[in-house]
Amino acid sequence: MFDFRLKVFYTVARRLNFTKAAEELLISQPAVTKHIKELESQFNLALFDRRGNRVVLSPAGEVLLKHTENMQEIYRQIEFDLNQFNEAFKGVLHVGSSTSITQYILPPLLARFHKIHQDVKVELLSGNSEQIEQALLNKSIEIGVVEGKSKRREIHYTPFLRDEIVLVCGSKNPLSSKDEIKPENLKNIPLLFREPGSGTLEVIADALKQKGIRLADLKVEMQLGSTEAIKSYLQHSDCMAFVSLHAILKELKSGVLKIIEIKKLPIHRQFYFITPQGPEGGLPLLLMNFLSRNQNL
Repeated sequence: MFDFRLKVFYTVARRLNFTKAAEELLISQPAVTKHIKELESQFNLALFDRRGNRVVLSPAGEVLLKHTENMQEIYRQIEFDLNQFNEAFKGVLHVGSSTSITQYILPPLLARFHKIHQDVKVELLSGNSEQIEQALLNKSIEIGVVEGKSKRREIHYTPFLRDEIVLVCGSKNPLSSKDEIKPENLKNIPLLFREPGSGTLEVIADALKQKGIRLADLKVEMQLGSTEAIKSYLQHSDCMAFVSLHAILKELKSGVLKIIEIKKLPIHRQFYFITPQGPEGGLPLLLMNFLSRNQNL
């Protein structure tokens, strides 16, 4: 339904690369160039500036991109609303989620969603919470699921699922014989953390701050970019790490990892849906409602 020339423009504008845009659209690069030239001829304006091998948006291109993004959202909403008369839901839904949520929470839920709504194609982007929020603001996605709740005014946060952050170590760690430690003991234990921008790290920092402990007070051995990397590292070191309980159920069952309680320091957090400020509707609302109803299955 969306004008194909504008779709070509939008794809080039996002990627700033004609070759990659052609690959994404499954058309030839000359076809991409032809569509862009037709738009430029129609408006009698250059939409891109060519700087050697680089392509950047011209001022006119910036304006057209803004309107194209708004038009895409309107077309998606029209398609969704009209399809409801036939009780049919169709279209592509771009979803973003934090790395841990992508790995441990969403896949089985999305599989159930697909069985019911087979004409809805979900494209899933993974990253840390900060990256997913930025993707939403950049309109690369229509809905996200993140760890923790930041304070971006442009984003609406809707509670999704409650989670617990626990301190764990490998079963071969000398401290695995303990069942509980005091918060101040953390200052003497080598720790692993996720990378800056991680929602998990933000929640941990807030919880420790309430006990008068700063991240700078801790012995951080390494920061790793995924929970899977942290779990593997723990099995070959004397480190401990804070991870989501959802992420270690198999390791706890097999005895590979063990939870060490921290006295009077439970760390809970909420997973949130994130959407742009304003009325919610269309495929994002369909997915939100489905995931909320099925989170405990």
